[in-house]
Amino acid sequence: MNEVTLETERLIMRMWREADFEEYAELCADPEVMRFLGGKVFDRTEAWRQMASMIGHWYLRGYGIWAVEEKESRRLAGRIGCINPEGWPGFEVGWTLKREFWGKGYATEAARRALEYAFKELDQPHVISLIHADNRGSIRVAERLGETLEGNARVFDTDVLVYGIDRP
Repeated sequence: MNEVTLETERLIMRMWREADFEEYAELCADPEVMRFLGGKVFDRTEAWRQMASMIGHWYLRGYGIWAVEEKESRRLAGRIGCINPEGWPGFEVGWTLKREFWGKGYATEAARRALEYAFKELDQPHVISLIHADNRGSIRVAERLGETLEGNARVFDTDVLVYGIDRP
């Protein structure tokens, strides 16, 4: 597997490490973070399985979701990247940050870099982002990326909006 690391001005988008687990488990246990991601928090076992699944996506598809590290603090800020598992409505760039990293522009910064990677390196003609209709913050991120509302989908028994953008 090719381990891809990307950087932005303030962030490092890198492969997952076992050492990320404690901070990732904190993200998954925060009800406010998980509110629009199925609406339930994950216990440590579920967080571990999800982290392992994200790593597995890299092996199976050759791309995936990065662990996002804040350069200044060297702390895990969240997860952002490319995903298209079986049954998904399309090739997605998605983002989730720990609450303490909200409001700093990190989601837009890293998602913009992931979108660039999807178009230039993975040759994707179209990218979507699946967003809960009440998640105003993520809708603003999608709009900053140039994505527009394309329709609706149902993922894991949750209705979501489909935002999308074509390769320039």
